[in-house]
Amino acid sequence: MNQSNISVLDLPDEILLIILKKLDNMDVLYSLLDVDNRQLNIIAQENIFTNTLNFVLTTFTNDISSMSDAIIDRFCKNILPRIHYNVKSLIVDSLSMERILLAVDYPNLTELKLFNFNGKIASCYFTDEGPFKHTFLRQITDLILVFENYIHKTLGHYSTDLCEYIMKFFRNLKHLSFIGSSRFSFPTLLYRNLSSTTFSSSILNKLRIRVVKYADCLAILDGRFKQLRSLIVDIIYMTYHSSNVYNMDDLPNLKCFSLTTTSDCCIDTYNHISLLVRRMINLEELTLYLTICMGTAFIDGTNIYNEILVHVPQLHIFNFCICIGTMKSLVYQLSKYDIQNTFPKTIYKEVDCMVQYKYRYAICHVFSLPFMFDYIGCIGNTFPNVIFNHVRRLMISDSVPFKHEFFIRIAWSFPLLEHLRVINMESQSLLSNKLKSNDNQLDSIVKYPHLTWLEFDFVDIDYVEQFLNETKIHLPCLRKLTVNYRYLSIVTKNFTRYITRRNCMKVNELDIGQEIIQRSKDFDVYFPVLQTCVCFD
Repeated sequence: MNQSNISVLDLPDEILLIILKKLDNMDVLYSLLDVDNRQLNIIAQENIFTNTLNFVLTTFTNDISSMSDAIIDRFCKNILPRIHYNVKSLIVDSLSMERILLAVDYPNLTELKLFNFNGKIASCYFTDEGPFKHTFLRQITDLILVFENYIHKTLGHYSTDLCEYIMKFFRNLKHLSFIGSSRFSFPTLLYRNLSSTTFSSSILNKLRIRVVKYADCLAILDGRFKQLRSLIVDIIYMTYHSSNVYNMDDLPNLKCFSLTTTSDCCIDTYNHISLLVRRMINLEELTLYLTICMGTAFIDGTNIYNEILVHVPQLHIFNFCICIGTMKSLVYQLSKYDIQNTFPKTIYKEVDCMVQYKYRYAICHVFSLPFMFDYIGCIGNTFPNVIFNHVRRLMISDSVPFKHEFFIRIAWSFPLLEHLRVINMESQSLLSNKLKSNDNQLDSIVKYPHLTWLEFDFVDIDYVEQFLNETKIHLPCLRKLTVNYRYLSIVTKNFTRYITRRNCMKVNELDIGQEIIQRSKDFDVYFPVLQTCVCFD
């Protein structure tokens, strides 16, 4: 055979399938299912391409949108009628959900992931009068609800009722997840005052949820979900009163438990969490993210082993980040290596830590690697040479100045950073001298390609200069800026300075420390797409 005449269609089905598996399955279906070629049509209808259909697009800045009307129309008219029997999972946006679900029957559909969800969607479709009653009522076993970016502020008042209703309406539900498209669109639920029969299920085995207080987590684990095997809970406030009484029986069915919070808790709450984990006698996977304030000592490997690990012998996956603050006088002689030596590799896998001494206060982070969380706070000048691939939100704080090299390291270690909060009142003396020398470019430009929110909180003006000056740092996706208005005016020379203009051009939300009496023309030119300008005081 003349090799120059070989086309992709001459390849064996097995080779074609390997090639097509590397492509997005929606692209395969859209491009090949209507092609006048029997071989490609048969391959495109394989289960690997048709079991899960994702009609949602995610942008570079993690915004969510539906596919175009033309693409959805073609799927509904030409593609879904040929593959609907294979579809087991649908990922849809609330705006296009009805068209897609009404296009055909889905006899084998068991999983639904719905983006831009809100209470109105529930009242329209999660009812006995809704058009999808049969599918939702009997078929759906896995329901993932991703709430819209700006949930109505009253949602919190009825979200608990909504959960209860969902549990009753979806009669075969085994997995329920509430997710926020951003941290601020995540609804919070209250269970601590509800009876164990109000929100319960005898078949639910996986729950992902966000609650207001630690007591709500205890209420979920009071026996109302007998078959629960996996609980992923994010908690807003870690305040806990021991006067609250909950069922404290063992939880033998629970195999996976994740508790995360960015709220400070006291050492007593940490001790109570240790007791909670001990009830999970068959636990196999544990995730903890905790910040403890005013402790009497650092939390180290010996403490974690004695208080938690020795009581869960079947545990084989342990992801954690525990930050504790205490008085420097209590732990002053302890170094990073002293802490690391308490994590023997015979018990723990890879672990790293950071120790900071600030004025009279000391802060210690201990965490497993690879780092699996999307947030870490109180990072100072000394942090390990580790790439934190999952971190999207970061707070940096120290009592000594941050130099330009520090921000180079931050960009390298946190490549997907989206929200950065800066706290440092110490002046960058070298940078201040450069500012006085006609903006000489002496350092390499640092790029934060994903940063959409930059927050200055208790900072020296040098850091505003550092970030807005495009000869120092490039912020191509900056959308939200939180900064003192006086600092902003000085650094931008009343919104006329050229080298600080580009990093401000795409800002559409500006939080400032005082009200602008009258916006100047230069201000409006500096922020041409500004939609919101608010005072944060």
